[in-house]
Amino acid sequence: MLNDEDIKYIEKTLPFCSKLDKGEKKFLLNHIFPVRYEKGSPIHSGSMDCIGVLLIRKGDIRVYMLSDEGKEVTLYRLSDGDICILSASCILDNITFDVYIDAESECDLLVIESKYYQQLCNKNIYAENYTQKLVIDRFSDVMWAMEQILFMSFDKRLAIFLSDEAARTGSDVIELTHEQIAKYVGSAREVVSRMLKYFQGEGIVELSRGGVKIADKKKLKALIM
Repeated sequence: MLNDEDIKYIEKTLPFCSKLDKGEKKFLLNHIFPVRYEKGSPIHSGSMDCIGVLLIRKGDIRVYMLSDEGKEVTLYRLSDGDICILSASCILDNITFDVYIDAESECDLLVIESKYYQQLCNKNIYAENYTQKLVIDRFSDVMWAMEQILFMSFDKRLAIFLSDEAARTGSDVIELTHEQIAKYVGSAREVVSRMLKYFQGEGIVELSRGGVKIADKKKLKALIM
């Protein structure tokens, strides 16, 4: 059951809401439901799932691909105020790969059920155009992740991740294990550990149990340039 705060959030987050007539808006609100996920919970599991469009009120989620061997490749991460469209991949034409989505922290989400969101897009050109733009934006994120994996040296990829994570959290201390970092950058823990030890030897980072501290931002930036 949606409350007044939920409705205000939906109207603020979905720009096409102002272009819906009364019937379309009622239809949309009747097919949105709030849900909470605990940290570490799976939200979407490949082709076996198509829960709908996710509006992230609070929390962090990770969207990734999973190989047959169990290797994870992070495509992008989303947080407060973001919208996840690939969780409704069953309504998107020509999506031929499976994505997985996990809650990285406790998450409060609003979910628009897939089939009803598709019906709304079929009726309203503004909703359809917004969805297409959202898909393009997310695929830009996917292509950036693939570009890093395919064409960048690992030291540069790791430096970009550390810099982005520091900017995202607003802290020079990155409270992630080597295993977690490996998942984010699409590599093995051993490779991450070796490169972080090299960074430490160069005075770029300081390593501690369960965390990495950026010690020299200029040297880290130099790796990215």
